[in-house]
Amino acid sequence: MSRKVLAFAITVLALILQVAVANRLPLPGSVTPDLVLLAIVALALMNGPMLGMVTGFGAGLAADIVPPADHTIGRYALVYCLIGYACGLLAGEMDRTAVVPFMTVAVGALAGTVLYAGVGMLLDDPRATWPIISHIVPLAVLYDVLASPFVLWAVLRITRRADGHRAHDRNALEPTRYRALQRERV
Repeated sequence: MSRKVLAFAITVLALILQVAVANRLPLPGSVTPDLVLLAIVALALMNGPMLGMVTGFGAGLAADIVPPADHTIGRYALVYCLIGYACGLLAGEMDRTAVVPFMTVAVGALAGTVLYAGVGMLLDDPRATWPIISHIVPLAVLYDVLASPFVLWAVLRITRRADGHRAHDRNALEPTRYRALQRERV
């Protein structure tokens, strides 16, 4: 399975879990973790800025139109696209230390929430005022950071498993190619 198809499948799964599970959680502050944002950050960290940006835009556009969408279409697409690109720039740092992914998720969650609120303020969304934002942003970032180990682990596991199957398929073909080359030489 190619990385693009896998990123699409992970994004669709995150969107379904966001709408069906996370949005229904009765958490304090009426704020929920943004599983789609976390999935985009994880995919961008593993695949780089281009796939992070494209995945972010597609997931954001889907999040913009999936009910209960009560905002201007394109807000999530813009925010997730920018966050996917920015987090994808750190893709090379992923293997160096275990702290980078979690710090990136925290910064990405903060930047995504603030950027979404800022775009709402620019578009005169009545729910995007400083008192509301100052109450929601800390809780949203806290919930995202608490949910991030689970989302990062799941995305990493799915991606590595797919890479393992791809490598296994390549290795399974190698003896066949070797025998074909041997026959050509004879």
